[in-house]
Amino acid sequence: MNPNTFPTKGNLILAKNSLALAKQGYELMDKKRNILIKELMELIDTAKDIQAEIDSTFTEAYQALQRANIEMGEYNVEQIGRTIPEDTAIRIKTRSIMGTEIPLAEHDPYEFSPDYSLYETTLSLDRACACFNKVKELTIKLSTVENSAYRLAAGIKKTQKRANALKNITIPMYTELTTMITNALEEKEREEFTRLKVIKKFKEKKK
Repeated sequence: MNPNTFPTKGNLILAKNSLALAKQGYELMDKKRNILIKELMELIDTAKDIQAEIDSTFTEAYQALQRANIEMGEYNVEQIGRTIPEDTAIRIKTRSIMGTEIPLAEHDPYEFSPDYSLYETTLSLDRACACFNKVKELTIKLSTVENSAYRLAAGIKKTQKRANALKNITIPMYTELTTMITNALEEKEREEFTRLKVIKKFKEKKK
């Protein structure tokens, strides 16, 4: 038998303190969950906007690329594409939202400056390059938003699980324990009061 269930005033104080702590913990978990849900909803809206912009930019980029292929020839466009250097300027950091680590991809703002010779190239190729670079920037943003949304969803699930455990298990357990000890102590006090009355009457009769 758990000694904390014995009906003593010390155990009653411990049970009440544990109950108050559990209720406070539930309130904090509930607030954390609401904040994370709000952040997640904002990220979902942001992701939709970025995805729509990516789709429209991709459409414009492929139209410009198709035009450049017609004007310059696919082979020439492919060879120019091979001269463009690999981008390694992406940096990954993290930030915390209510204890949930959120990835943050950083990239230096891109200013379009052709790496190829302007000789025998066309405006449509410049346009295609500019659009594809914009798509890259948007994709970096989208990856950050989608990964953040995934982390927040996992954080919400974990927080919800803890809140449910406090609400449905811990709080009812300590509420029941507090009530049980309180009732037992009150019953003990009534018995003690009755016993003292009997003793008092017995002493009065002896006189």
